[in-house]
Order: sequence, then C-alpha cells, then structure tokens
Amino acid sequence: QVRLVESGGGLVQAGGSLRLSCVASGSWFSINTMGWYRQAPGKERELVGAITSGGSTNYADSVKGRCTISRDNAKNTVYLEVNSPKPEDTAVYYCNTVVQLRPGYSRQNYWGQGTQVTVSS
Repeated sequence: QVRLVESGGGLVQAGGSLRLSCVASGSWFSINTMGWYRQAPGKERELVGAITSGGSTNYADSVKGRCTISRDNAKNTVYLEVNSPKPEDTAVYYCNTVVQLRPGYSRQNYWGQGTQVTVSS
C-alpha cells in the first residue's frame, strides 16, 4: 500500500557532500512524519533525523549541524543532505514514514529497502 524508494547512496569522499532522496508512493489518507535512519555494520539502527508534515525537524546529536532534512509534500519526497561526511557516517540509510491509510485508522510505520552509503577517508 505504501512504498518508499531511496536513492543517492554510494561511495563518497570524506569532506564532500551527500544527498539522499526518498519517494513515497501508494495510497493513504495522510502522510505524517518522514525521516531517515541508518544502520552501521554491527550496530543497531539509529535515527538520523525526521521532519513533520509541517516542516519541524529533529536530529540525532551525532549529526546536528552536519545534516539537513527537508521534504517536498507535493512530491511525497524527503531529502537528507550530509555536509562533510565522515567515515563514521558509513551505513545503510533507511527512509521511514508514518502514514494513516484511512480516516480513523491507526498510524503505521513504513520503511524503504535501504541504500548503502560508504564514506572513504
């Protein structure tokens, strides 16, 4: 019912720039928070940051000041920009959204398939 597709991952140089995109498609009543998580090898998945439908954002302390999340509600797309990525930013990045499929239904989480980001030093 809801599909998330990430793009923009790959190999990047430390100190360069990185921009990920995630497009949501499907059918829903309302789409609420959209965000990004990441999972490094041997570690648990962690929040990078999220943005509400009204544009309010929150970020993990580890990326504050280096990451910017934005969204285009008309395109059902959320973006993640990472300035000066570091090798420790290497991870699989997952898009996440909270969707209400029908009026009165409870909100549900959906995940993308993930995109690998490798930051070389």
